[in-house]
Amino acid sequence: MTVLARTARGAASLPAMDPVTGLSLGRIGLGIASLVAPSASARLFGIDAAANPQLGAINRMFGAREIALGAVTLASRGTLRRNMVLVGMAVDAADAASAGVEVAGGGLPKLQGSGLAAVAASAVATGVAALALSRGK
Repeated sequence: MTVLARTARGAASLPAMDPVTGLSLGRIGLGIASLVAPSASARLFGIDAAANPQLGAINRMFGAREIALGAVTLASRGTLRRNMVLVGMAVDAADAASAGVEVAGGGLPKLQGSGLAAVAASAVATGVAALALSRGK
């Protein structure tokens, strides 16, 4: 059986991906990038890895967490899958709040902290959307 579907015009296309699967794969990809290239992933948010020598260890820990959350969610089914998305959303909400606390306390520049908070908040919103779109599947 082929994974390709036919569109109304007859062209081959891939079927739509389940949103929770997409979210999980995104987490795994981000985790791998953070493990393999922690300095490069930090630069995406304007954080100077050379000025923050501990950043490599922290980014790798973050990467391992993201891979674990993504992989367990991907492997889960039913209520456990939904609950794993909720766990990921809670972690992402904590990340957003942590970035806000760091900006308020002067630990992160406003631009970089706002960027980190926005990415984490977007992950929460993506989780909400993934659960809503997956309902009934």
